[in-house]
Amino acid sequence: MWFFLYFSTRLMKNIQLIGLILVVAGSFLPLVHIPIIGNWNYWKVDQNLVIFCWILSLIALFGIIKEKQKITKISAILLILLFIFTLIAIKFKSLDYFSFLPFKSWQETVSGIVKLKWGWFLEFAGAALILFSNKK
Repeated sequence: MWFFLYFSTRLMKNIQLIGLILVVAGSFLPLVHIPIIGNWNYWKVDQNLVIFCWILSLIALFGIIKEKQKITKISAILLILLFIFTLIAIKFKSLDYFSFLPFKSWQETVSGIVKLKWGWFLEFAGAALILFSNKK
């Protein structure tokens, strides 16, 4: 019985570390594609947001290593909220990026060509792994 409890705790810790690796790796992958300009990762979207993401990842790492589930869970929730905030900020930044166009309808149409890329899947999947793999 003791071995099973030790193994399950160790497995949950490893799953959380995999989630943390996905979050950090996802920040270097393409998150947004803007025609003519190309793909943007988290650093090109906004440096302050990526630094905040890495700080939250370090806090989550501390919680995982010290087995502080409350710290780990709070940092995972904050990471998810940060990603949602970033998605909203990208929408507004794309509207502002094309503000040189004379009509608002043109701005909205052209900003609609900004596409989200597959890096977001890793960001959200990593944060979900950190959040939902907590031991009970």
